[in-house]
Amino acid sequence: MERALLQAMQTLPNISLINHCFVIDLITQHHLGYLVTKSTLNIRCYGVYVLNLESNEIEKIISKVTVLATGGNGQAYRTTTNPIIATGDGVAMAYRAKGRIENMEFIQFHPTALFQPGESPSFLITEAVRGDGGILRNKFGEAFMERYDERRDLAPRDIVARAIDNEMKKNGTEHVYLDCRHMPLEKFIHHFPNIYQKCLSVGIDVSKDMIPVAPAAHYSCGGIKTDEFARTSIKNLYACGECASTGLHGANRLASNSLLEAMVFGHRAYLNSIEIFDNNDASSPDYIACSEADIPDWNAEGTRDPKEMILITQSLKELQQIMSDYVGIVRTNVRLTRAIKRLDLLFEETEELYRSTKVSPQLCELRNLISVGYLIVKGASFRKESRGLHYNTDYPGKSSIKENIIL
Repeated sequence: MERALLQAMQTLPNISLINHCFVIDLITQHHLGYLVTKSTLNIRCYGVYVLNLESNEIEKIISKVTVLATGGNGQAYRTTTNPIIATGDGVAMAYRAKGRIENMEFIQFHPTALFQPGESPSFLITEAVRGDGGILRNKFGEAFMERYDERRDLAPRDIVARAIDNEMKKNGTEHVYLDCRHMPLEKFIHHFPNIYQKCLSVGIDVSKDMIPVAPAAHYSCGGIKTDEFARTSIKNLYACGECASTGLHGANRLASNSLLEAMVFGHRAYLNSIEIFDNNDASSPDYIACSEADIPDWNAEGTRDPKEMILITQSLKELQQIMSDYVGIVRTNVRLTRAIKRLDLLFEETEELYRSTKVSPQLCELRNLISVGYLIVKGASFRKESRGLHYNTDYPGKSSIKENIIL
C-alpha cells in the first residue's frame, strides 16, 4: 500500500514530497503571541516547525490544513514490535499544542515476540502459529494456559499476554516458550516461511527446539482525540492512524482493524479538508489572519551544540525501563506512583537540555517519548478499574468508569 501510494504521488504534479525533515512542533496562536491553554476555545493550527536534516536549520511550513499520521509510541517500552521511529511524536506535539488526548492507558502488548535481548524492534511471532497448534510452555515445560482461560492458547491477546507475564514473574524468567515441535514441518514452513527462516538464523530449529517468546508493546489504542471525520480539537488539524483515537478500537483493538481504520479516516480527512480550502472563514470572530511573515522564526539564541549524547541515550534507557517495569501489561497503584515520580525527574532534566542545546531528532524523540510516557501513566492512574488492555491488580474485575479519560 505504501509503495503504491508513493508511486502514485510521483505522477501527480500538485504533490510535493518534502524529505529529510523532522517535525518539531505545531504552530498555533501561541506562536503569534496569544495565550493558549487547554481551556482556550478555537485553537487553530497554521502549520509546523521542521528541522531540515540536510541544512540543520529550522524552517516553517505554513498550511491551511495539517494532518498528523505519525504512528505509534512503542519505543516508550524496552521491548516493542514497533520500528525505531515510533516515538509518539504526533501525540506529544498535539498535547503541547493543548489538543485533546484520550485513552493513552490502553497499550496493547503482543504476547509472542521472539525473545532477543537488545534487538529493536522485536521480531513478531504471529498468533496464527498458536492458531495452527503452537503451545505455550513455561521453563518447566508445562502448558500453562489452561490455568488462565478455558480457551487455553487460543484465548484473546490480552489474556495470553497477562498469563505469560505472570508465568515469567512467578518463575523469575525473562521469557516462556512456544512449542511447535509437534507440528508438521512442511506445513509450518509453507504457512510461516519468514518465521522459520528467522528462527534458523538465530540457531532455533522449530522441529527440534522451542521458540523463546515474551510479550512486547505493540499498539496504542488511545491518542489524539478525533471525531468521525478525523478532526482534532484544534482547528485545521487532523489525525489518522495509530496516533489518533477515533473511538473505533475502544479499550482493546481487534487484529488488523488498525489498517482499515487508517485507510477510512485518512480518506475522510481528505474529504473534510476540501471544505477548509473551499470556504473562507475570515468572517469568523475567532479568525486570526496568518502568513509565513507573521510566524516568528525559530529562536535558538543562547543554545549550544550538545556535547554528550550519553545524556540523551541514558535517559531513553531509563524511560523504557520505567515504562516496562511499572506501566506494562499489569499495573498497580504503587508502580504507577513510582513511575510518575521518576518521569517527573526525567522531564525536568530533558527540558533543561532542550532549552540549553540545539535541537536534534534524538533529543526531540526523547522529549516526545517522555510526554507520551507521562500521558500513559496519568491515564492509567485516573482509571480506577480494570478494562481491556488496562489491568490494575488493585481494581481486579471492577468496571465502574464508562467514559473516556481525556488529558
